[in-house]
Amino acid sequence: MDDLDKAILISFDESGAVDSALKAQAVAYCQQFKENPSICSICIERLCFSKLVQVQFWCLQCLHEVLRVRYSSMGPEEKSFIRKSVFSLGCYESIDDKNLVRLLDGPAFIKNKLSQVMVTLVYFEYPMIWPSVFVDFLSNLSKGVVVIDMFCRVLNALDDEVISMDYPRSQEEVAVSGRIKDAMRQQCISQVVRAWYDILLMYRNSDPDLCCSVLDSMRRYVSWIDIGLIANDTFVGLLFELTLASGFRDQLRGAAAGCIHAVAAKRMDPKAKLTLLQSLQIRRVFSLVAEDNDSELVSSVASLLTGYSTEVLECLKRLNSEDGKAVSTELLNEVLPSVFYVMQNCEIDETFSIVQFLSGYVGTLKSLVPLTETQSHHVGQILEVIRTQIRFDPAYRNNLDVLDKIGREEEDRMAEFRKELFVLLRSVGRVAPDATQIFIRNSLASAVASNGDVDVEEIEAALSLLYAFGESLTDETMKTGNGLLGELIPMLLSTKFPCHNNRLVALIYLETITRYMKFFQENTQYIPLVLSAFLDERGIHHPNSNVNRRASYLFMRVVKLLKAKLVPYLETILQSLQDTVAQFTTIYASSKELSGCEDGSHIFEAIGLLIGMEDVPLEKQSEFLSALLTPLCQQVEALLLNAKAQNPEESPAKIANIQQIIMAINALSKGFSERLVTASRPAIGLMFKQTLDVLLRILIIFPKIEPLRCKVTSFIHRMVDILGSSVFPYLPKALEQLLAESEPKELAGLLVLLNQLICKFNTGVRDILEEVYPAIASRVFNVLPRDAFPTGPGSNTEEIRELQELQRTFYTFLHVIATHDLSSAFLSSKSRVYLDPMMQLVLHASCNHKDIVVRKACVQIFIKLIKDWCARPYGEEKVPGFQSFVIEAFATNCCLYSVLDKSFEFRDANTLVLFGEIVMAQKVMYEKFGNDFLVHFVSKGFPSAHCPQDLAEQYCQKLQGNDIKALKSFYQSLIENLRRQQNGSLVFR
Repeated sequence: MDDLDKAILISFDESGAVDSALKAQAVAYCQQFKENPSICSICIERLCFSKLVQVQFWCLQCLHEVLRVRYSSMGPEEKSFIRKSVFSLGCYESIDDKNLVRLLDGPAFIKNKLSQVMVTLVYFEYPMIWPSVFVDFLSNLSKGVVVIDMFCRVLNALDDEVISMDYPRSQEEVAVSGRIKDAMRQQCISQVVRAWYDILLMYRNSDPDLCCSVLDSMRRYVSWIDIGLIANDTFVGLLFELTLASGFRDQLRGAAAGCIHAVAAKRMDPKAKLTLLQSLQIRRVFSLVAEDNDSELVSSVASLLTGYSTEVLECLKRLNSEDGKAVSTELLNEVLPSVFYVMQNCEIDETFSIVQFLSGYVGTLKSLVPLTETQSHHVGQILEVIRTQIRFDPAYRNNLDVLDKIGREEEDRMAEFRKELFVLLRSVGRVAPDATQIFIRNSLASAVASNGDVDVEEIEAALSLLYAFGESLTDETMKTGNGLLGELIPMLLSTKFPCHNNRLVALIYLETITRYMKFFQENTQYIPLVLSAFLDERGIHHPNSNVNRRASYLFMRVVKLLKAKLVPYLETILQSLQDTVAQFTTIYASSKELSGCEDGSHIFEAIGLLIGMEDVPLEKQSEFLSALLTPLCQQVEALLLNAKAQNPEESPAKIANIQQIIMAINALSKGFSERLVTASRPAIGLMFKQTLDVLLRILIIFPKIEPLRCKVTSFIHRMVDILGSSVFPYLPKALEQLLAESEPKELAGLLVLLNQLICKFNTGVRDILEEVYPAIASRVFNVLPRDAFPTGPGSNTEEIRELQELQRTFYTFLHVIATHDLSSAFLSSKSRVYLDPMMQLVLHASCNHKDIVVRKACVQIFIKLIKDWCARPYGEEKVPGFQSFVIEAFATNCCLYSVLDKSFEFRDANTLVLFGEIVMAQKVMYEKFGNDFLVHFVSKGFPSAHCPQDLAEQYCQKLQGNDIKALKSFYQSLIENLRRQQNGSLVFR
């Protein structure tokens, strides 16, 4: 064993016993050795004598690489030596009568690698240099199994590496593939086919594995060889004999079926294809699908039947003659029962393909209404297939009920799997609506009558069918309850399945009722049954928390839809929900129990929607609201009272409890409108004000608890919506507390709240804004970095993301202030100190911010401030220094230099809108500053951009005119002209 052998062994070691440094050294040595000019002859010599499979593999791998990379630079003698040597190795021959090792006696991976090397030679040399490769190989097949096996491996490798279009190919590879196929068709493919036939005949009883290899090669080649070589009585007869004879192994029978499938799938003219499909007499394999429902053979036969059916269907679509259509229909009618049987009874991999085929088949029926008796029967069978396929496997019943990891994976898998089946169901529903409704009615009736504990999956499937069917119904059909709907929905509502405690059944039951809610809007006599379903143990009182939470959300949706129709049942509903309401707000939930607790607040939203209607008398409304708000506020007060004396272990639970209560009150308030609370029933408004007063104290007792601050902020948003301007007295205290301990994320939330106030009340909030703005500006400028945010590795931290979000929200805040006539807030005595940093920030963003929407907002801020703070030319300067800042800094940097930058992309729609604002800013500056602006912009800005004098004069004319569109168009062409002149030589800013 020399150094190379040792290095190869070390480099392939996977035991972990070899030192990593030594292994790296060995790999480097092997890599370096490949640079040896004689590497090919060294490798071939080792292949003749080395019995170490690692060395054999390395040498073959090396030959493969060298041929691919260096073939064109090799001399004719070296190529000839490699060709003869590799062919001898592949045909079980000696090289110069001295090699002691036969590679074909080695493991499969050595033979596969050798076949790759041979195919690389074929790639470069067939048929120009090495025209006899396949003919020579055929003459060696008489040596027996090892050479036949090798021949199959070479054919398969040729398909994988060169011919098959299942892999992406370059143009060169496609051309080589065509060259090889053309030469094989002309020269040897008929001999190859004859060899396949002879081998199958000779070895079918003695060596099934070899026959499987031959059939695998043949299946790959059928698509591009002359189909007449295979599709004849002799060869097809042999393939059917291999498929049908029970004495052969399943793998061999399945491989033969795969070849028949390839014959059926051969691309050809539809008329010739139909003749071919007829000649196959596919009915011969129908009996095989019943042999063993989950065997490898059944899977292959299922694939054959699907492929055959798809091809027949394609003929039916493409042929126009009555005869062609009749024959296609006859063949389909013949094969479909077996396809249905496979789908309903067998474990196969072909389900998706069959569903695709059935969708295509149903598509052809759309133009054939009314359906024949046979077609109607097929529709019924397709519906049965859908029901069978959407059923969950009972083996996963417990996993799905407790929703553990396995259950979650199975539920996700089925949700994905069902999509295509439900699309198919909707298609069938359109082709045969009556038959579909009857089928779903019978499925539901069967589920109602079934033994619930045994037939959980059957019941879930029946309900899922009814749910999915609802997706295809129009609102009108749903409302009127035409057809069998008037029977189906009452049947659904009046049923309490024995397995209703099962999570999946309970969920789909409630989802289905919600799906048909428009039916109940018109058929109000069923509302009591709907309410029972949601309010009893089937819904909100279901023992499974996943179900009762979902039920709460769905019930809220039901209330939104039915609203006033539920007023007569209001007291009954509230009575049923008493325990749920109490449970939601009084449990000191652990963080685990709180996960998903947002869902619980849907109950309060539903109650709010119900009691917040004007249809409810004031006395009742006050009574109901007080009964909810009073105990909730009392709980908060009690928790706040005890806060300082709390045991630290109890604190998280109590904070979580307060969060729950705020969420509940917040949700409850969503049912009340501003008109009702402030105008028609101010007593209700008073209750919410008292509640706000209590909740604001949370900010004093828990000033640093971020989740509580966020929840209180969210509640203030709601109170702004419903209390209107009567919320003003509470705001100074609230804003002061929210600002006091705010982190960047909370500060951004506070700015959003202020934006809401400004947008709703405009100048009505001037006093509040002038009071709070200095503190906000101080806080923002303290936390935002003075320079740009860092970029590159490690810069995308949560802290930086929060600061970026704060900056973005601050720009929006400044924009909202400016555009709502509140710019005086920037000029109060306390705010003046922040005017310069604010201007610099807005200027920088208007020129450089990567978000075009932010840049546009900043330009609009400047436009509005110029209008607010600058009188017409020669008027008194309201803000000293502002005019010169705008002319010297904003005009030049934003309106000229930033648009000259090539990153300013005129082809982008948002950028064009920004450009429009920049042009508008120039127009406004000219109107307000006159020649002060124009002279500076043209005499200082344009020369630095090398603007020709004639274009500068045209700009002045356009600016002084009244056509803003013409100005915009001219300025864009001016900028593009200046860019071309610069050709990247000038970098501004």
